[in-house]
Amino acid sequence: MIRKVRNYDKIANRCDAAARQKVLQLMDRTLQELDACKRIQEIMSLEGDILTVGTRRWDLSKKGKVYLLGAGKACNAMAQAVCDVLGERITKGIISVKIVEEQDRYCNTDVYVGGHPLPNEEGMEAAGRMIELIENASADDLFICVCSGGSSALLTYPVEGISLEDEIAAQDILLKSGARILEINAVRRHISRTNGGRLAELICHQVGAEMISFQISDAVGKPSESDMRFPAYFRGTPFGGDQTSIQDARDMIVNYALSDRLPASVVNFIFDDSRVRETPFDIDENRITTFVVGNLADSCRTAKRIAEEMGINCMVLTTYLEGESSQAGMFFSSLIREIKYRNNPIETPCYVVCAGETTCNIQEPPRGVGGPSQELVLGMAIGIKGMKGVAGASIDTEGTDGPTIYAGGIVDGSTYERLEAAGESIFDALRFHSTGNALEKIGDCIFTGNTGTNLCDLNIIYID
Repeated sequence: MIRKVRNYDKIANRCDAAARQKVLQLMDRTLQELDACKRIQEIMSLEGDILTVGTRRWDLSKKGKVYLLGAGKACNAMAQAVCDVLGERITKGIISVKIVEEQDRYCNTDVYVGGHPLPNEEGMEAAGRMIELIENASADDLFICVCSGGSSALLTYPVEGISLEDEIAAQDILLKSGARILEINAVRRHISRTNGGRLAELICHQVGAEMISFQISDAVGKPSESDMRFPAYFRGTPFGGDQTSIQDARDMIVNYALSDRLPASVVNFIFDDSRVRETPFDIDENRITTFVVGNLADSCRTAKRIAEEMGINCMVLTTYLEGESSQAGMFFSSLIREIKYRNNPIETPCYVVCAGETTCNIQEPPRGVGGPSQELVLGMAIGIKGMKGVAGASIDTEGTDGPTIYAGGIVDGSTYERLEAAGESIFDALRFHSTGNALEKIGDCIFTGNTGTNLCDLNIIYID
């Protein structure tokens, strides 16, 4: 089996190797289980004209054309699964991904490389082509849509009066505000022609076509689906209803004092009752069937099961982790000391796993690159300085942490002193948001490439 962590051997077999290997073993096995291509193919099949997905069936002989649309950081794997099942039955596909990999394989599908975390022109072109395809479809056609986190940037098409440049500037400011992702999305969705359920509204309500939707839910706090074979009620992407409102968007701008920082075109639009309109809250249930093939809590549930198969105690700390990344890391170091020296609240040897989405409040231009997961582990490294038999890793499960090419980073009790020996101040790296550079200098970045899933952040700690 090909490892998901591509630089596994390089980062596992040095420093506190025994602890590092335990962390990376659990991380790699968990990512293998979460791969969306594998999960979709487990519930989707085609026999003759009968398409089966989970507990539902569709007779394709009674349908017109079959279209594949997709966006997100795990879209590669999701679209590949659909193409593997349907092959030439797909009339046309359009997807927007973050990274193109050599092993990607599709059928009759155009691939666009959108921008993430900030939009780009190619992502906007993909969105425009999707809108055009939908508007020329008929009510007899079937749309199969695959979506994961990242679609707000990868599939962007601002409303009239807001330029792409203004949307890019707005998303940059929003992401650096320290706000929760749902608050950020309230603004992003209401200035978009595609996000916040706009494409679902176009397919199901305007055209009147039917849609099968595969979703990976990366929202903190979403209930975990226990069986992906059964259709689920789902909101929050271009291909499903939206739970945010215009008032949520306005509150976000006011609460984080962004009125004078965001582009005037964005602020003016959001507060103009004559122009802004609510995103669709509900989509016709007779026209859309949604299957959730991954939920944020799945990562911790999967990791706990695998740890127990390994015969090691495992505690799920939380699947609701939010807040400032470096402070979360410092908290984890306090927990590590409590467990290590007092066997509380779990006995060693053990794993502690948690999931969520921490953020970075960036007030000044960074002096390097880094992401929330890399900031988290360096915050942890301060508190575990000199400790033996301890290691911790944090990754963005889709494979890229912030603007870096790495999924995240790994630290142990030697990290602090190794950074000092390399001429790096751990405090400067956190202060100036150059944690990626610091970890790269000592060789402790985790590299995965596309993982096939997108369930926000996964944090794994091992204590001997």
